Amino acid sequence: MTRLVPLILAAALAAIAAGSAAAGGAGGVTGPAFYVGGELYRTVGTPTDLSGTGAPAASYDTIYAFGGVQPNVATAAPGDPGYNGGRWKVLVLTFDYGYAAAVASADANASGNIDSYTELARAFAAGTARVAGNGPSFVCPVIKQPRS
Repeated sequence: MTRLVPLILAAALAAIAAGSAAAGGAGGVTGPAFYVGGELYRTVGTPTDLSGTGAPAASYDTIYAFGGVQPNVATAAPGDPGYNGGRWKVLVLTFDYGYAAAVASADANASGNIDSYTELARAFAAGTARVAGNGPSFVCPVIKQPRS
């Protein structure tokens, strides 16, 4: 398992970098990037890195990185109590029994994925998902994905 953590971390960082690349590096709105409360949001890739700044943990909201198997899940969006204005810390997930088992244990709205922190908490409680490590901390805006 110790050998898997660097691989999982690398996958999460690649997924975040892909979002920035899709945004043209340091500018441009991405496509769907993450869920908050069952709703899809997009962002703008920014070249910020707040890792190692010593900022208090409470000054960040969390994005759970799914390693590319689905859009990530964030804990807050604009208008939510305690939203920190787009300051994020990333926690990298792993699925010891596979992603499908995590979805089966947690997908309360039958969407076919995990699209809220509430559902992710169900996967944590079932033991089908867990945090494998920390990713970067950064700033990016949260933009609600238009419905198609």
